[in-house]
Amino acid sequence: MKEPLGMTGLVLNEPLLWEKGKRGRSGFSLPRRDVAPSPLDAGLTGEGPDFPDLSEVDVVRHYTRLSTWNFGVDTGMYPLGSCTMKYNPKTNERQASLPGLAGAHPLLPTNLQQGALKLISELEQYLAEITGMDAVTLQPAAGAQGELTGMLLMHAYHQSKGSPRSKIIVPDTAHGTNPASAALCKYRPVPVKSNEQGILTVDAVLEVMDDDTAGIMVTNPNTLGLFEENIKEIAEVVHSKGGLVYGDGANMNAVMGIVRMGDIGVDVMHLNLHKTFSTPHGGGGPGSGPVCVKSHLEPFLPVPRVIKKKDQYILSDDLPDSIGKLHAFYGNFGVMVKSYNYIRSMGPEDLKKASQLAVLNANYVKEMLCGVLHLAYDRPCMHECVFSDRFQKEQKITTLEMAKRLMDYGFHPPTIYFPLVVNGAIMIEPTETESKENIDEFIDAVKSIVNEAKEAPELVREAPKKCKAKRMDETAAARRPCLAG
Repeated sequence: MKEPLGMTGLVLNEPLLWEKGKRGRSGFSLPRRDVAPSPLDAGLTGEGPDFPDLSEVDVVRHYTRLSTWNFGVDTGMYPLGSCTMKYNPKTNERQASLPGLAGAHPLLPTNLQQGALKLISELEQYLAEITGMDAVTLQPAAGAQGELTGMLLMHAYHQSKGSPRSKIIVPDTAHGTNPASAALCKYRPVPVKSNEQGILTVDAVLEVMDDDTAGIMVTNPNTLGLFEENIKEIAEVVHSKGGLVYGDGANMNAVMGIVRMGDIGVDVMHLNLHKTFSTPHGGGGPGSGPVCVKSHLEPFLPVPRVIKKKDQYILSDDLPDSIGKLHAFYGNFGVMVKSYNYIRSMGPEDLKKASQLAVLNANYVKEMLCGVLHLAYDRPCMHECVFSDRFQKEQKITTLEMAKRLMDYGFHPPTIYFPLVVNGAIMIEPTETESKENIDEFIDAVKSIVNEAKEAPELVREAPKKCKAKRMDETAAARRPCLAG
């Protein structure tokens, strides 16, 4: 390949602030006090708080140096399968930082928050339209909380029918949080295997669906990057036994404007605004995992709900069958603003085109690397494709080692060892925001690593060499984790 993106360079070490600080330094002049000084630790230890004294240049250099250690979608391609790490347009950030939105306090009286409430209401309507559902809550703070919300709604629905149930069907191609979310609601997950094509069959669901099963959790497209082609017939089987269909919408980026999940039998689903609708994943938060439902589940949605009464938007708690409150106030409002802006700036045609390009890019990667890496399911994929390290077994090179070597080439590694149905899985999702040139660079890097595995395997086994932190002791980290922070 041509010169790789990953290069050695000036990467600076940075000590702790307590090691940098020197007594008496200051980077800020406090305004004149109008009250008498009082020690923060008055009556406690008799000593001052343990704050480092730093000059302005100390602080600026500290955070600037730390920023050079980070890798994100603004740095380069982030082909993290199942996570849709696509570029986040900066216009979304600009709108979310507008003073009237960023400075709005959730305890303002209703007449002073009409703009924010209208935005929430309209975003709910857009998501309902995109998914083919009837009602939406934006309260859940992440996809996993959205999953839990979906399970709580299903539980409340069956309780209202006087027929509580104890089991949930979970396919082996579902996201790993699905069985955990079901278990948190006291459901027993019932695993179902996918077929040789990597999808669910109607017969497999028929075997386990009974009157004690609350429903099924289906990730569609699934974690193999394949569309569940039998979903409509599967939904009919589940509904015939009084069950509900939960759709994990984490992979919605493949089907926006193409598939309306509510039209193919899904009763409740969550979305990830920090994936499909282009808001940052953000180091653990804030995120947003809205839940969309059909009308028969609407009475159970969490409170408060934004409704329009006469000419005014209000937050209403008047839902006697609601599962209650999920989040302080209403949810992560700043994330909602970014997603709202993304949907409005794209429009229906470009949302559809984004999905089409995401699928095109994934299939391009699949075709270009087929034969270089072992392709687990050799058929057209959706937003991601799954390879394995089977072809590298002869050189005793593993998925983990190839992923680490990619870092030397300047790429964040893809998802590895997931989904579990593929041994040694390498899961690649290029998203729609990467150009052909960027994807070709990634493909060339993978091909170079595969050649190294044959001709100079020690380069792969010892990787990464160019990163700030070199090869870690994975075994020691697993057996003796440092949890002290």
